[in-house]
Amino acid sequence: MKIRAVALNTFREAIRDRILYLLIFFAAIGIIFSRFLALLTVGDRVKIIKDVGLASISLFGMLIAILIGTGLVYKEIDKKTIFTLMAKPIHRYQFLLGKYLGLLLTLLVIIILMSLIFLFLIFGHTLTIEWNLLVAILFIFLELGVLTAVAILFSCFTTPILSSLYSLAFYLIGHLSWGMETIIKKTKPGLGRTLLRILYIILPDLENFNFKTEVVHNLPIPGEIYLQSFLYGLFYSLFLLVLAMIIFQRRDFV
Repeated sequence: MKIRAVALNTFREAIRDRILYLLIFFAAIGIIFSRFLALLTVGDRVKIIKDVGLASISLFGMLIAILIGTGLVYKEIDKKTIFTLMAKPIHRYQFLLGKYLGLLLTLLVIIILMSLIFLFLIFGHTLTIEWNLLVAILFIFLELGVLTAVAILFSCFTTPILSSLYSLAFYLIGHLSWGMETIIKKTKPGLGRTLLRILYIILPDLENFNFKTEVVHNLPIPGEIYLQSFLYGLFYSLFLLVLAMIIFQRRDFV
């Protein structure tokens, strides 16, 4: 009940944030723009709309998760409302988990709205609902779940600006870390290779959630790949949240 109360309160706060509506506006523009971009380019127009539309949902979802997520805990500390909350019969982990679920609920609502616009545009061209697009959107949401956990983790011990920069760096590294596997294979066996292997395991691989190319070009994807990606996102988010709870539990607000 306590977690739900914090989550719903966080959701209400998030939907009143002006930055949120600005990002939603640009996201909608980006998705709608894909239709006009398709008219100006040579090639399969539907594929262009799919590609740009999914990229817009992913990009603006990421910005919402980072820009709002990094301020969730800091605002409570900055406004001193954290003292009132901590005086109530609520554990710190419940407060943090409620914040996470509240922002996740906000992202879910936004993703659904953007997806409806996107699917409507696709339906206007194909006159069919392409359900495989929902797979790509589902894993975009799963990636945003990881990013939300990251944003909350950083917000536990630093300012929103630094938290945003760290979260953005996490996002970029997460989409580039796949290249480390090639580097590891080319590195001679030894301490250097071992350290690179450890770093590769620790760093996120957000490409696990990227099924845009496969969905746009109707490429087959084995079911076990979906399962692996889902479990990876679930456990990585859990790991980040536990880490955030440990830091938040030990923090002195005086």
